[in-house]
Amino acid sequence: MTDIDIRDLLSGPEPDPAGDAGHTGHPERVGFFTDTSVCIGCKACEVACKEWNAVPEDGMSLTGMSYDNSEGLGASTWRHVAFIEQSAPVQAPPAPAPADPVTPGAEVPQPEGRTELRWLMSSDVCKHCTHAACLDVCPTGSLFRTEFGTVVVQEDICNGCGYCVPACPYGVIEQRPDDGRAFKCTMCYDRLGAGQEPACAKACPTESIQFGPLDELREKAAERVVRLHEAGVTDARLYGHDPEDGVGGDGAFFLLLDEPEVYGLPPDPIVTTRDLPAMWKHAGVAALTLLGGITAAFLGSPAVRGKGRR
Repeated sequence: MTDIDIRDLLSGPEPDPAGDAGHTGHPERVGFFTDTSVCIGCKACEVACKEWNAVPEDGMSLTGMSYDNSEGLGASTWRHVAFIEQSAPVQAPPAPAPADPVTPGAEVPQPEGRTELRWLMSSDVCKHCTHAACLDVCPTGSLFRTEFGTVVVQEDICNGCGYCVPACPYGVIEQRPDDGRAFKCTMCYDRLGAGQEPACAKACPTESIQFGPLDELREKAAERVVRLHEAGVTDARLYGHDPEDGVGGDGAFFLLLDEPEVYGLPPDPIVTTRDLPAMWKHAGVAALTLLGGITAAFLGSPAVRGKGRR
């Protein structure tokens, strides 16, 4: 198999991640669709996540930069509601009709550099990637693929090596400083096993966080984008929904109202372990070349040649 073929297997579409992980007769893959256009920043998802999963508090003081106190995802923040403040120039009103009898030839009022404010709010979470690099690099099997297609950390067998932290292309997983073990969203794996939806989706008052079969969510999301475009919200776009992307599509994807970078998301995420087979192959070739060079130098040394003549 060529390097290109291997890279395709590690980063291309994967219709059945749970089956590929060895699960048979498993339920259909589930996930999150987060529609940021209806997020009101209430943080009910953050609270519900902490209460159900017994996640430690992560600070109650404001950052001084926004109304966001949790700043980002981490070992003690499995759901994070971002508050993004934007200022845009005020659009000038339309020009009066040419035949206006009251103010003929009136000048169009100008905004004079004034701006208007808008909030972009988004509840971020682990993406439960189709090709999860954190799972690939875990040496103890602490990270595993569930029968629902999600990725979960078994904290009781995590040895705190930290390999998963730099492997995540989204910067989601993190180690807790008090014991060194890694933690992240489990998509409420215990609730899924009992036929319940995750706590964050259950608590969301505007249905910004939607949970269900992933294929159905992708269809609903595409329809939602069409409706927003028809309503004039032309910046609406989906992020993480495409199975052809660098991580094979995410199990948690988003409808955004601006570029991904505005929300702190990488514009083109790629599974970080995609090139490992090729890297090991090239490293092996280099090692053999070095070994051959050392052997040739040793056999060609005067001392060795002299021993051969005797």
